[in-house]
Amino acid sequence: MRGLGEGLANIAYETVTSLEALQPWIEQAFDQGEIALDTETDSLDAMQARLVGVSLALAPGKACYIPLQHGAGEGLDFSEGTPAQIPLQEALAALKPLLEAPSVRKIGQNIKYDLLVLKNHGLSVAPIDDTMLMSYALDAGRNGHGMDELSQIHLDHTPIPFKEVAGTGKKQITFDQVPIDKATAYAAEDADVTLRLARHLKPRLIADRKVTLYETLERPLVPVLVEMERAGIKVDRAVLSRLSGEFAQKMAGYEAEVYELAGETFNIASPKQLGEILFDKMGLPGGKKTKTGAWSTDASTLEDLATAGHDLPAKVLEWRGLAKLKSTYTDALPEFIQPSTGRVHTSYSMAGTSTGRLASTEPNLQNIPIRTEDGRRIRTAFIAEKGNKLISADYSQIELRLVAHIADVPQLKKAFADGIDIHAMTASEIFNVPVKDMDPSIRRRAKAINFGIIYGISAFGLANQLGISRGEAAEYIDLYFDRFPGIRTYMEETKARAHEQGYVETIFGRRIHLSEINSKNQAHRAFLERAAINAPIQGSAADIIRRAMIKMSDALKGAKLNAQMLLQVHDELIFEAPADEADKTCAFVSEVMSKAAEPALHLSVPLDVEAQAADNWDEAH
Repeated sequence: MRGLGEGLANIAYETVTSLEALQPWIEQAFDQGEIALDTETDSLDAMQARLVGVSLALAPGKACYIPLQHGAGEGLDFSEGTPAQIPLQEALAALKPLLEAPSVRKIGQNIKYDLLVLKNHGLSVAPIDDTMLMSYALDAGRNGHGMDELSQIHLDHTPIPFKEVAGTGKKQITFDQVPIDKATAYAAEDADVTLRLARHLKPRLIADRKVTLYETLERPLVPVLVEMERAGIKVDRAVLSRLSGEFAQKMAGYEAEVYELAGETFNIASPKQLGEILFDKMGLPGGKKTKTGAWSTDASTLEDLATAGHDLPAKVLEWRGLAKLKSTYTDALPEFIQPSTGRVHTSYSMAGTSTGRLASTEPNLQNIPIRTEDGRRIRTAFIAEKGNKLISADYSQIELRLVAHIADVPQLKKAFADGIDIHAMTASEIFNVPVKDMDPSIRRRAKAINFGIIYGISAFGLANQLGISRGEAAEYIDLYFDRFPGIRTYMEETKARAHEQGYVETIFGRRIHLSEINSKNQAHRAFLERAAINAPIQGSAADIIRRAMIKMSDALKGAKLNAQMLLQVHDELIFEAPADEADKTCAFVSEVMSKAAEPALHLSVPLDVEAQAADNWDEAH
């Protein structure tokens, strides 16, 4: 085994196997008012993980590991019997006063995981600090925020890799099988590194003026997400099973049509075979070869061919869409239903994007398509418990509202204040058509421009989206900027600031670093310029919903409402509430969300929230 804590100075790691040996660590933590904490478990799924051990660090180099359930599982091979360790319940009882003490700050790295594990073992850990979130508040977009990377950047130290203690592949063992000397080296080092990172990053929060961001938007969200992840959401297996069958039937129908159009059977899932049919056999135009020499059959290629009126690629796109829904959701979701709860418990990554948006994993519930009928049907499987309703509360056009506020566009601000259809108003401004006589296709064009502008869309991109010439699309964009010059000014000033500073900020001061924005590669620079334009808008929307989530739990309790927040999907929050409280909860949640920016900021546009209750997620949305 490599040297303990290689690269870290003055280390003294102790294995604590008795309550007598644990007591001095607890007493010193109370004396100094802070301690770094890390848990070791036998699973990455916090909802199912067994607590194998706890590590603590009191000072740089002074850390311990408390083994709790090594050798406790079935079939574990400890040749000298189960190692000496404190019985789990006795250790938890001893640690509980410390971990719940308001006077002692518990520091973790991605501490949400540890809080969830400990909560499932009866401990409510508070108050907390999180080195991952400190780094995220300081350096979003600059680097990753995992412990190993932060240790290398800030401490010039490479921690012991997990594979060094647990192995890899088929020979990998769970942590409860790791010999205790190796476990101590690994786990105590984690707590030590976490404490050192906190002492390095916390002063930077003050120097970089990011204390408010960290203390109002990052740290308080951790316990909120712990409760949401523990709550989970009920999913109906029967609905998913029925949908899987229906999707399989529809896919078979598309397959038959594709084979008829192709004049032969082939493997639709094979890009190589599909490319040969489309471009070699059928001779369709616009084919491009990949580096391997095969024809490209990616989504954009097929969409171009379908737009040009070719039926076979259009049917393949339909088939692919259903195949993805079936494999990703109707077939996979039942595997995530936890036997003990009968519910699906997603995990939220707080530092996975540069803009403040949360990311959902295991399973990802944020990417269920809602623009197709089949995609929306997936949501019918998400249901309320008997006697309850699901409530979906969704910000209406929040990013466009923030464009109006940030770019200070009088026409847009007035339209939102007056409750006017923003896309119809935009169409009227650009195309000089009265709202009452407007053709729906004109409104659709204005909608594409409104949303496209936020993402820095080019004439080429808009032309593709609307199926018009590039010249016509360029004309639309020019007309848009003529009518709303504030938006062009915002875009140009934001790009200039990003080039000068290397970052942009949201309205709440979240900094998004774009360190390569002055790249000599024109395509890469243009991509980052578009990101610079969009990040303050998307990031401000993310900050607002974070503020709403942080306020919500106490607000519901204060209103004596029994709703539980279950999911966050970008601009939407999902709750479960008793059926007889559903209407009152809808109104209350909408009010909290609409005022989420206050008192920190008074927006010059209203935030509208649409909330409704139903038996399943699709009906509520």
